[in-house]
Amino acid sequence: GAGEEEGSLCTPRGWHVIHAKFGEGCPPDTVFIARRPAERYTPALASRHPQRDFILARILWLSGLEQGKNRGQGVDTLRRFIYIHGCPPDTPLGIPLSHGCIRMHPHPLMVLFASVEVGTKVLIR
Repeated sequence: GAGEEEGSLCTPRGWHVIHAKFGEGCPPDTVFIARRPAERYTPALASRHPQRDFILARILWLSGLEQGKNRGQGVDTLRRFIYIHGCPPDTPLGIPLSHGCIRMHPHPLMVLFASVEVGTKVLIR
């Protein structure tokens, strides 16, 4: 669901900016750990880690622009590591299942990634 507080595992609302981009040139099934390519996503990997929220393909790391709402003490989007990131292609979208991030299937995310730059503003409602 939506929410700005640190530790809430909710998606922060309001105006943000793309702080950093990760994954350019990586295959769409690349799994990222700590924003670094780690391995390739496979059904076998998924079955070994059924509760894991996989981060795939690309990462757009967000930073809040609204002091006290999504930026600063206790609500800081950047310090909460909130991303727009890829997820496995069979993952349902549009329901709150992440830890506050916005998930997309790999190929649409790769199109978005190629069309935005660091500094692009993002509104989350």
